[in-house]
Amino acid sequence: MTTTASVDLTIRDISRGAAAGSTCSTQLLDAPWDVDARDPGYGPGASMADPIPAASPRQGEIPAQYREASREELDARIRAAKAQLGEKVVVLGHFYQRDEVVQYADYVGDSFQLANAAKAHTEAEAIIFCGVHFMAETADLLSTPEQAVILPNLAAGCSMADMADIDQVEECWEQLTEIYGTEPDAEGRVPIIPVTYMNSSAALKGFCGRHGGIVCTSSNAATVLEWAFARGQRVLFFPDQHLGRNTAKAMGIGLEQMPMWNPRKALGGNDEQTLQDAKVVLWHGFCSVHKRFTTAQIDKARAEHPGVRVIVHPECPMPVVDAADEAGSTDYIRKAIEGAAEPTTFAIGTEINLVQRLNAQHPQHEIFCLDPVVCPCSTMYRIHPGYLAWALESLLEGEVINRITVSDDVAEPARLALERMLAAKPGSAAPARGTAGAEA
Repeated sequence: MTTTASVDLTIRDISRGAAAGSTCSTQLLDAPWDVDARDPGYGPGASMADPIPAASPRQGEIPAQYREASREELDARIRAAKAQLGEKVVVLGHFYQRDEVVQYADYVGDSFQLANAAKAHTEAEAIIFCGVHFMAETADLLSTPEQAVILPNLAAGCSMADMADIDQVEECWEQLTEIYGTEPDAEGRVPIIPVTYMNSSAALKGFCGRHGGIVCTSSNAATVLEWAFARGQRVLFFPDQHLGRNTAKAMGIGLEQMPMWNPRKALGGNDEQTLQDAKVVLWHGFCSVHKRFTTAQIDKARAEHPGVRVIVHPECPMPVVDAADEAGSTDYIRKAIEGAAEPTTFAIGTEINLVQRLNAQHPQHEIFCLDPVVCPCSTMYRIHPGYLAWALESLLEGEVINRITVSDDVAEPARLALERMLAAKPGSAAPARGTAGAEA
């Protein structure tokens, strides 16, 4: 069983026969800058087969000194640059980042925890976000205008976030408005409220802000849906169908009331009556990491490890969530393992970097990934210590590279949607009569 926290080392050990197992692509061995130089794509890993939008950011070639430096040299340069910059920079690392990057992070967490960390450090002139593009956008929304948010590799996007773009969502909204109208019902609820998962572009958060909608995370999705149903008769949930379906089902909403909206089909592939009867219209999007988990993997884990505790992320397909013992966010999974008093065997359905790190941190437990194939998040894996060293040393030279900014016309309504989320608390969803869709 793997005991190292490093997925990179695990992949290399598997490739040379020093460890059992398999990977989803031999190209996971390639340096990220070699991946950057190829045709556009998300890169090797879980999203490698997902089509990428033509306008997706690409990373230009970084200086040779960072591509050619040894692991030891990069380590020394990163630590020296951080020490010299001091409080002028804060480095944020997502749970799904490779361990070789996480070791340098001042804060490690999920996307929303890290955005809040960025917001809390107003003394930092620069925020280096070791994550993906939508996370850096959110950090820019919540930080001060004077702070620079840096994404070490511009090619670190998110295929799920890209599955719903602003033009498609605007077109969907126009079609739904033609069916539902805009007049509130007798209780003051508008026909439909948009809800976007945190894992979406700033443009979609701005869309929600403009249309009385809200943002959710994987940990507060039920509270957010309660908020939305207090103000609207229906919800348009994007971009992740699985989080929307799993959350709504747990709230007692029937599957027949949750039609899928495919943006490539007329009326999303539905008829008008189906949409009239809907409670939650689900966008045809998904996380390619969590789509890999299956009920067969859970059955195998239970057969081979009697008494195993199966915890999966709510981005997993509904049958997987139903078959698991528990479902929760990355932070929920982390806390569940930390809170287990007795030695326990855990089978986890989420990204491999987090699973291996938890296993290394908690040797009293046996912790393994449900998916036996090592297949990290393609875009999280695009961040490498070489890019971090480049970003830090550029700051020392007075240069800000790869700055992520959200335009004012998008930022203002996007912040409004985020503020609504922050204000939404369990059990306090109901608005004053007649204010549906207008609250912050």
